[in-house]
Amino acid sequence: MGSHPINLAFRFLFELSALLAMDVWGWQQSEGRLRLVLAVTIPLIAAILWGVFAVPNDPSRSGTAPIAIPGILRLALESAIFAFATWALYDIGAIQLSWILGIAVIIHYVASYDRIVWLIRQ
Repeated sequence: MGSHPINLAFRFLFELSALLAMDVWGWQQSEGRLRLVLAVTIPLIAAILWGVFAVPNDPSRSGTAPIAIPGILRLALESAIFAFATWALYDIGAIQLSWILGIAVIIHYVASYDRIVWLIRQ
């Protein structure tokens, strides 16, 4: 189920939502040029971490792992990124959106239980 195309499409939408939440949060943390730096840098760092640190042969990804890490670390990285994005929405006052994102990600992970088990075993 974790590698089903529909589930992967939802995860991609959640990833984009998380990056957007980080962008908006970064924008609201300062003024002037620093505002732009934070709005670009925070989601960029998250996207780089997401793309670079991977578990080799992850069926929900391309299978490549630029920097191979254990599955439990990958799960922790994903969870941390989604948790930060959920908190960021809450922090900027988008309480309902934070709940929606948080609950949607939890539902996604429950539906992807086979991938979660696979990650923990790696």
